[in-house]
Amino acid sequence: MFPGVFAKSTPDKPAVIRAATGEQLTYRQLDENSTRLANYLESLGLKRGDSIAVVSANDLHVFEVYWAALRSGLYVTAVNHHLTAAETNYILSDCNARVLFAGASVADAVSRSGEIEALTGTGRRVVWGGDLEGFDSYDKVLANASAEPRTDQPRGTDMLYSSGTTGRPKGIKTPMPDGQVDQIPDAYTAIFAPMYGFDENTVYLSPAPLYHAAPLRYCGVTNSVGGTVIMLDRFEPEAALAAIQNHKVTHSQWVPTMFIRMLKLPEEVRNSYDVSSLKIAIHAAAPCPVEVKRAMIEWWGPVVHEYYASTEAAGATFIGPQEALDHPGSVGRPLLGVVHICDEDGKELPVGEVGQVFFEREDVAFQYHNDPEKTRKAQHPEHENWSTTGDVGYVDEEGYLYLTDRKAFMIISGGVNIYPQEAENVLINHPAVFDVAVIGVPDSDLGEVVKACVQLADGREPSDELADELIAFTKESIAAYKAPRSVDFVDELPRTPTGKLVKGELRKKYWPAS
Repeated sequence: MFPGVFAKSTPDKPAVIRAATGEQLTYRQLDENSTRLANYLESLGLKRGDSIAVVSANDLHVFEVYWAALRSGLYVTAVNHHLTAAETNYILSDCNARVLFAGASVADAVSRSGEIEALTGTGRRVVWGGDLEGFDSYDKVLANASAEPRTDQPRGTDMLYSSGTTGRPKGIKTPMPDGQVDQIPDAYTAIFAPMYGFDENTVYLSPAPLYHAAPLRYCGVTNSVGGTVIMLDRFEPEAALAAIQNHKVTHSQWVPTMFIRMLKLPEEVRNSYDVSSLKIAIHAAAPCPVEVKRAMIEWWGPVVHEYYASTEAAGATFIGPQEALDHPGSVGRPLLGVVHICDEDGKELPVGEVGQVFFEREDVAFQYHNDPEKTRKAQHPEHENWSTTGDVGYVDEEGYLYLTDRKAFMIISGGVNIYPQEAENVLINHPAVFDVAVIGVPDSDLGEVVKACVQLADGREPSDELADELIAFTKESIAAYKAPRSVDFVDELPRTPTGKLVKGELRKKYWPAS
């Protein structure tokens, strides 16, 4: 289904609520405004398979643009608004966006978007929340567009870009769905709605940026089944707990960094919020340290579910709360695709051995837009329908998958492979540590050695004694060779707003430019 169905049955029900202000977008408004935008895009000559883009902070208008594309057979690319104008233009050009929608609050990210006009066909740019040179007014576009209901509404889809934590963002393009928006569900709704019980009674908390795949798609699922999205402007630990309590949130989606931030709140603060309405708390995007997962289940109850997947949708594993306690550290067993663990040459490895994670899918269809070489590198050398996103891990005898790290982050010290995630998972549990990243740094003898970069918790001061304590703390849980040999204290670590460490930026400080 899609919001137009609920515009008829529950027109005044909030489709989206902005938690910070209480502003609402009803199903009637979402349906009418996305219809007007769809008619506007058609009037510009856009046809099925064309692309539009949106660059914005979390805003109600993003939902209108999203559903305008999905009811018009278009690709919609949501762009990270923290990028520079040059980085934004790369994505806009790469995805062939014919129309750009933007919020005035992110002007720096789109200030030179006029440069893509020759590449985007219409070159139309539309802004809300203020004025930008070269942009049309969103309000005027809506007011002047036809509100006539559409008779042909081919389902569109998103075309999103990888976060670029290990290189330049890559566009993931899947075939356009074949059918009308009110006749066929999108893949996320088809899979996750029945699995996690999304329905018209769902109140879904979205604490993350809408340009990221999971938040955008889970919001789409919620609107597809007639539920209500509670949108945070940005993640803040106590604000998230307040939103759960105030809106009686039933479903939510997180990344482990958010769990860690909430757990580091004073216990009396955490316990002052009622989270009993939660039925499902999903987390993904990065493996969750075992102690963090256990602490969340003890706090919130058996509602914490995890899945391992990617924007590419090459495959997915799932694990419930009891399974997580029984198989600590696992990201679950595959329900989408078959997992294979392979060595550097593509040879499949036996149970328990660490290698690159591939998913086998007969219907695998993703490709990296305009980059057949990257698509080829993501495929197994002998099996075209086996693909990987670069993660490393192993499976146990019961078929549960465990991730050890990303291949790009592996440290090779004296010929020994070290996966820094192991040390990170230990260090984050030390009371003095607010955030941590473990990387390899140059060493004349061993090639590289392990270093921890630590952001301290409030009230803690850096010292040589504390550095030694953190190294010793790590060695209590993992082999000494995996522990950091040194600790640097930093003011802040480079993370994306979705919580992913940008280790490439961190490594630049230690590795000379080549």
